[in-house]
Amino acid sequence: MDTQHPSAPPRTRSGADGNPTRTDHHGGVVHENTRHTTRFAVIGNHLTQHPELSLLAIGLGCHIQSLPTGGRADIKSLAARFKEGATRIAAALRELEAHGYLRRERVRTSTGRLVTRTVSCNQPGRRREPADTGCADRPPAQRPSPPRPPRGPRPRKALPAVPQPGGGVPRLLETAVGLLADLRRHDPRLLLSAADTAHLAPGVAAWLERDVRPAAVRHALTTGLPDEPLHRPAALLAHRLAAHLPAPPPFRAPVSAPPPPRHRLRNCDGCDRGFRAPETENRCRECRSA
Repeated sequence: MDTQHPSAPPRTRSGADGNPTRTDHHGGVVHENTRHTTRFAVIGNHLTQHPELSLLAIGLGCHIQSLPTGGRADIKSLAARFKEGATRIAAALRELEAHGYLRRERVRTSTGRLVTRTVSCNQPGRRREPADTGCADRPPAQRPSPPRPPRGPRPRKALPAVPQPGGGVPRLLETAVGLLADLRRHDPRLLLSAADTAHLAPGVAAWLERDVRPAAVRHALTTGLPDEPLHRPAALLAHRLAAHLPAPPPFRAPVSAPPPPRHRLRNCDGCDRGFRAPETENRCRECRSA
């Protein structure tokens, strides 16, 4: 018969005696994990335990990474989904952008409309990999990205052509330059460079040449602009000047000069002969010459 020690502490239970996924901790977090097989996303600890991101930014980054392709991740949609408000959500998105977890791009659709596309990066600084359609708990293999050749400055795309005035009209060109320089007071996005102003001025002069008032030209150029940022405002203005050029004014016959005035007949003070002259003249032409 074995000797028993009733005062000895009980034996510590090993992981095999209880839940195999639990370990013995002296406080802190204890994980009870169950393997996911559907509806899950793999998110790196570099995001969930980021030392500089706020808790809202970490949670928002995890939510965006879990969205399917085409999911709505703009401020308005996120503010409707969560109760933190548009201001805090916008600040969290800027945090994610600053640390490379998010990138927002302006792209043009097939219909010509500009939209914002949100690009979620699950590993900032790594080359983008194709979407993984297999098991999400298996991280995709990382391949070193080849070095990119240095990029030189991109050539500036030429602006669309604008209408040209009929003849030499320096006064109209001067008015056109002043009108274009004043557009930024009506919309700060219409701040034009000197080169863009020189290109657009003949188009504005062509409008002024057709009896269009400067206020009407300004209204045609600044009304109905899109809400998104204007990356090339000069190109938009050039398109409007060419596409909405008004018709020439109706033909007007030149006004003939008025006939010379016919003065009253009066007698010369010198020779008493009759002559016609303004009231200020008292002598005929011969007497004035003498």
